[in-house]
Amino acid sequence: MRIAIKYEGLDISPSGRVAGHEAGDTLVRRLLRIFPGSTMIAPVPRHSEDLDVVPLEMLDPTELVVINMDAADSPHIWQVLSRGSGSAPGAAPQPQIMNFVWRPVPSSAPRVHTATLALSCALFPTFADSQRTANEVRELVAKWTAQHLYQNSRLSWVNLGFRLDHIQPRTYSEVPIVLYPSIYLTRGKHPEEFFRVLEQVRRAVPLKVEMRLQEDSLVSEAAMNISQKDWVWMGPLTATRQSYWEALARTTAFLATAEEVSYGLLYVEALGAGVIGVMPDREWARALVPPSYPFIYRDLTEATTMLTRALREPEACRRQMDEAAGGSFSSWIADHHSDDAFDKAIVSCVNKWFGR
Repeated sequence: MRIAIKYEGLDISPSGRVAGHEAGDTLVRRLLRIFPGSTMIAPVPRHSEDLDVVPLEMLDPTELVVINMDAADSPHIWQVLSRGSGSAPGAAPQPQIMNFVWRPVPSSAPRVHTATLALSCALFPTFADSQRTANEVRELVAKWTAQHLYQNSRLSWVNLGFRLDHIQPRTYSEVPIVLYPSIYLTRGKHPEEFFRVLEQVRRAVPLKVEMRLQEDSLVSEAAMNISQKDWVWMGPLTATRQSYWEALARTTAFLATAEEVSYGLLYVEALGAGVIGVMPDREWARALVPPSYPFIYRDLTEATTMLTRALREPEACRRQMDEAAGGSFSSWIADHHSDDAFDKAIVSCVNKWFGR
């Protein structure tokens, strides 16, 4: 049984590879590594040495399992593939579709989208990128669908994790570097709170802020205003994973101000690279670190105090992180956020749900 991957934001380079450095692009590349020989679904067909892209209407549903990263779209995919199978409605074989939910379940989306997403997750097996996301999906299905659909829904999850061999040895930076830990300047990321804290911290300790933004955010009015600060470096997403991890290796700390996060891969990667993470007292943040993690703030005053200390005494702060992890914080991250667990879990779910 082959795998076909559906991702609405797919960007193919001229050489025929998955381009882009956003979370969705990275996840697509990971799925292609886990399931070699997989096909991508997109409106325009394309063939290259590394990747085949096929329109949905041209797929044979008897030969594949669709992993859909746009979960609300699964009922539509089922309808299209059912027509293409040549079978009467309800007759075997049925299209085999699996939702992959890797973004926060929207709390303020239109009712039609919310109800469609809930129905999709009730009708099709759903794999989530974290326990928090899985809980959101479970609550959504329970609230928006019939009881018998909820009771028969299939849901699994594992922490997304990252490849531990990417981590680079830490390097010294004469001026402490603070990472803006998002590629967006959207309202939910609260960049205004980030800079409110940083304006306070830089009065006590020299620092430099680094921001790597997705293109839409990079050319926004907000980005233009921020770029006028001479202590802020702003640029596009790093061109390669190697340069991304090299940048993390010289970063001292990050300050998270996001309201909602599905899993938080960027935060986990930074923590694994030895960056001191100052994070809000929210469920998503506590799910990433040991229970006694010392740099969880309740308000911006606490955030300012914690970040100031992280820049002044980074090694002492890392020792505190080790103590919170019971010996080695990096080992704790490796145990709880390795992508090996994700790889094994998603393969196991495909086997269990579809007999691959």
